[in-house]
Formats: sequence, structure tokens, C-alpha cells
Amino acid sequence: MSILHYFGTDPDKRAKFIFNFIAPIYGYVDKGLQNRFAKTAALLNNKIALEGKRILDVGCGTGAWGACLAVHNKSLSVGVDFSEKMLLEAIKKHPNITFKQARAEDLSMFNDNEFDIVTASYVLHGVTKEPRAKMLKEMKRVAKELVVVHDFYGKTEPFVQLLEFMERSDYKNFKRDFEKEMQELFPKTELYDTTYGTALYIGIKK
Repeated sequence: MSILHYFGTDPDKRAKFIFNFIAPIYGYVDKGLQNRFAKTAALLNNKIALEGKRILDVGCGTGAWGACLAVHNKSLSVGVDFSEKMLLEAIKKHPNITFKQARAEDLSMFNDNEFDIVTASYVLHGVTKEPRAKMLKEMKRVAKELVVVHDFYGKTEPFVQLLEFMERSDYKNFKRDFEKEMQELFPKTELYDTTYGTALYIGIKK
């Protein structure tokens, strides 16, 4: 019986095992995505001026998304992740960003409205609707102005589909339902197609 099969009945344990296991090589995956991340961060900065905004990156992994945002923003940025090994890689790669351990559905270490912008990249598609809603509500709680979700939209490349199948993510339902889920939670939303099989889903609190 494989370790992944052993954790198959507990999605939290399975996810934590997978991300701790792949952390040493995940940075190379991030490096391959860096160009797309940088262009997407620039797109976001064109829509919403990031300079001077306090930003929280939820499910930060090895820190690539937060680092691309930090190019446009010299204010304090914070990244959180539940994987200890991902955070160790993030700390080594991006010493200009503060990293802390926390789960996306429990950001109780932070106060209401503590950050101007709360963001997550390739995180929310990984869980089903109910835990996704908990994560999104926590992100909204600690955000003063905006919640920005960078995640799947439109056509997904075959190789990425295979990875998502192995991870047992909810990406298909996410792509179908997430825009509506955002609209149900925020008084105003915007969506920007990045053309990379992803979009910026923006929830505006006021």
C-alpha cells in the first residue's frame, strides 16, 4: 500500500504530505512559471496600483507569486503556507518577504482588515466548494480592500490536467463555479483573463 493511498481518506494529511515531499523541487517549477507570474503581476499592477499596499499571500508555497507582486510594491508583504518545507524554501529564496506558517482556512493570527490586499495563487482550486468557501471568507475578513485570486480559467493544458488529477484537485468545478462563488461573497467583482489558462478573480469589499 502506497503512502498516498494511506492518506487518501484525509485530504488535509494528503495535501500536506505531497507539498512537504515536493518542496525541494517545487522551486524549479516556480522558476519555470516565473515569467508568466511576472507578466500577470504586471497586469494586476496596471489594474490596481500595488505600491504602498500591504499584501498577504495565502498558500504562498516557495514564494514566487508574492515575489512578483513585491516588484511593484515596497511595502511590507507577508506569505503564509501550511507546509513547513515550502516555507523553508521561500525564506531562502525571498529574504525581503516575511513568511509564517498558517492554514488558509484559519488566518486567526491576523486581525480583521489587516492587509490592503489578500491574494492566493493556484490554491483555491485544490479544495472542494465547502473548504474553499471557508478559505475565501477568511481572506475577505483580513482584507481591507481587495481579495485577488490568481487561478485556473478557460483551457487547461493536458500536462497540467494530469498533475491536477494526481493531486485530486477540484479544478474542473472551480473553473465552472468560482466566478459565481466570488459574486455571492463580494458586493463587486472583476475578472481579468491572463491568456495563460488562468485569470485574476478580484473581490472588492466596498
